[in-house]
Amino acid sequence: MATYSHSKISTFEQCPYKYKLHYIDHEEPEISETIEVFMGKRVHETLEKLYKDKKFKKLVSKATLLKFYNDEWEKEYSDDILVVKEDLTAENYRKMGKKFIEDYYDKYKPFDQLTILGLETEDRMTLKDGSQWHVRIDKFACDDKGNYYVCDYKTNARMKDQEEADSDRQLAMYSIWVKDKFKDCKSVKLVWHMLAFNKEAISERTPEQLKKLEEDVISIIKRIEQAIKDKNFPTQVSALCDYCGFKSKCPSFKHQLELEEKKELKKFKDDEGLQFVDEFAEIKKKLREIQEREDKLKIDLIEFAKQKGIDIVYGSNMKCSVKEIDKVTLPEDEKEKERFLKLMKEKGIYDECSMICYPKINSKVLKNEIDPDLKKLVNIEKDYRLSLSKRKGED
Repeated sequence: MATYSHSKISTFEQCPYKYKLHYIDHEEPEISETIEVFMGKRVHETLEKLYKDKKFKKLVSKATLLKFYNDEWEKEYSDDILVVKEDLTAENYRKMGKKFIEDYYDKYKPFDQLTILGLETEDRMTLKDGSQWHVRIDKFACDDKGNYYVCDYKTNARMKDQEEADSDRQLAMYSIWVKDKFKDCKSVKLVWHMLAFNKEAISERTPEQLKKLEEDVISIIKRIEQAIKDKNFPTQVSALCDYCGFKSKCPSFKHQLELEEKKELKKFKDDEGLQFVDEFAEIKKKLREIQEREDKLKIDLIEFAKQKGIDIVYGSNMKCSVKEIDKVTLPEDEKEKERFLKLMKEKGIYDECSMICYPKINSKVLKNEIDPDLKKLVNIEKDYRLSLSKRKGED
């Protein structure tokens, strides 16, 4: 069975096409990494050194630790590291990382609150479907009362609130591993060291929550394996695309990058795809305006007919009938709707009046959430859906 991890299934959830490029095609990203990732790595390495030295009864000074951090930064930094935020520089991030380490050092010195069981812990666990799950813990520790601590260093600029901590998948999956591995375990505390705020976010899961979590993860794994089987990996555009290293290989951005390379205005305007989209957008705009005008005319015609006391309005070559009709509206309240449907079934008219809901059937078939015998009776055909939206940065 394949091995999965939090980052692997998160990539699939973020964008199936990115998952394909990264984990199936093993494509190299065009950028080595973002400055946020680079800074996070240097901070992790520095805190790992702190605890490794502590293991050998060597308490490293804050100054020595900061020197290590700066030396690693200088050694590993390169100009191809991406700084997305225009108002910040790599030096800003270096100083941020330095502050994170200083605050952590001052808060936890002399670092003997817990017994350290592992740093950058690497292991595998087997899920109920036979899949392997990659376990990687920044800091794994315990106390003398049977409490285990799965700790993660976060350099995020946003504080993790309690609701987010209680719904986090990554560390919660590791608690399954801890409970299976250490039989004296009374509890597993999930701890996020939010370094930008010098605070902790702490969560714990019940056995029922962990069971549900594992089932949800297995469900996502099934979707991934179905996508691999069907060779179906659609793109999923989001704000995270700005940080993606596969833009030039992505169908959603490839044409944009081609246009940006056309520095001359004439070459830019002569691009056939650009012309198609501009004309398509203009036609859609006109159709929308026509629809709005049609809706307004309907209202005007009804008002005109009411005022005149007539039911046919005459034009030059056409005439328009304006008839008042009775329109049935069904209950919108959920309880009333349920009662209405129940009565329809009891009175024997439900089958006669009900229809197949195509959008729901379509969704269940594509997500493989329908009975296999039913799925055999439907065909899945390739089609296209076109939708317009503003380009980023355009008014």
